[in-house]
Amino acid sequence: MIDVIEAARTAGVEWLSLYAFSTENWQRPSAEVDFLMRLVRRVVRKHAALLHARGIRCRFLGVADPRIPPALARDFADLMTLTGENRGMTLTVAFDHGGRRDIVAAARSLIRSGVPAETVDERSFAAHLPFPDTPDVDLVIRTSGEQRISNFMLWQVAYAEWMFPPVLWPDFRAPHFVECLHAYQQRDRRFGGVAPDANGGRRP
Repeated sequence: MIDVIEAARTAGVEWLSLYAFSTENWQRPSAEVDFLMRLVRRVVRKHAALLHARGIRCRFLGVADPRIPPALARDFADLMTLTGENRGMTLTVAFDHGGRRDIVAAARSLIRSGVPAETVDERSFAAHLPFPDTPDVDLVIRTSGEQRISNFMLWQVAYAEWMFPPVLWPDFRAPHFVECLHAYQQRDRRFGGVAPDANGGRRP
């Protein structure tokens, strides 16, 4: 994982999000969940100093379920505090995250704020999402050859480009990331519009 983060930082990526644990992953066998919790804690504690030294700001999206071990929750909070002033790159780790839950939370926040329904638009709605300064996702890399969203940042991926490398996430390394990044740079990003043709007109 750390080499992928380093590759992204070296390539000039300013915002990187990693999906570590979804709200649906709680349905896995308890032994597997316990193992994942211990593994994530070891990774966080091992790399905290390096992430800080690289100027990376770390944030955790989700982290709402009381089943998260208190020690792990404290490690998350400590890392966010340690790196909170960094601006080299923002690393968001989606842990106990669900895109639908985020959208519901934003809707509840709007209602509590007393915002009139007729004034709600995409911009005002997005302002009530967790970490509203997070830009829309440009590229989603879905490893293992799986081709589904898996409830990941549903609002933010509306116009993301998708890639589905067959390599498993534990084996996904910096060269795989760079290959995906180069392929993304060749994509024609239109956002629903059309691109100009060689004569200055427009083509679909």
